[in-house]
Amino acid sequence: MTLPPFPRLTGTADVQVRPARPAEAADIARVQALAWRTAYRTLLPPEVLDTWDEDSAAQSWRAAVASPPTPGHLVLVALEGETVVGFAAVAPAELDEDEDEQRSHAGPLSEISTLLVEPRWGRRGHGSRLLAAVVDLARAQGVAELRTWLPEQDRTSASFLESAGWAPDGWARTLDTGAAPLRELRWHALLDDDLDEGDRR
Repeated sequence: MTLPPFPRLTGTADVQVRPARPAEAADIARVQALAWRTAYRTLLPPEVLDTWDEDSAAQSWRAAVASPPTPGHLVLVALEGETVVGFAAVAPAELDEDEDEQRSHAGPLSEISTLLVEPRWGRRGHGSRLLAAVVDLARAQGVAELRTWLPEQDRTSASFLESAGWAPDGWARTLDTGAAPLRELRWHALLDDDLDEGDRR
């Protein structure tokens, strides 16, 4: 996977964001499992979280990193030293015909499917660096708008996106989790708008 270069987003060599490598797939799966079990314990059925198959997830992430289906499929990792402490995954968004006709902003559209930081490494700026790198790379690829879905109850992630200049766009969906339905709201950011660096927490 060849990505446009982007500047290191911190002042030290010990903290950075870069494209993921296939050998880091197990680390990505570990971060995903730990973050989900912490953040979504009250949102998802216990059997979903407790039976999470990290080996299977690692295989999927290895394939995503080693053989992305398009140049718009990106997996980035946040590092502290040599440790993978977070990651983000982005892909071109799929629109149905009705939604495409309702779009008020023309141009390519991508979706952040996942942006997670391992809980013990939280509040150290890793999430902000991941989000900033996603935005920079999307802009370099000509993407006009980024989207992501958040559980309606996830106020922590909502506040994080809001501080970075994102906002809900009015769309919602309900997922069948096998227990109580999970309602998600869609957030978005237009990339030709100037984002103040101070808003990128």
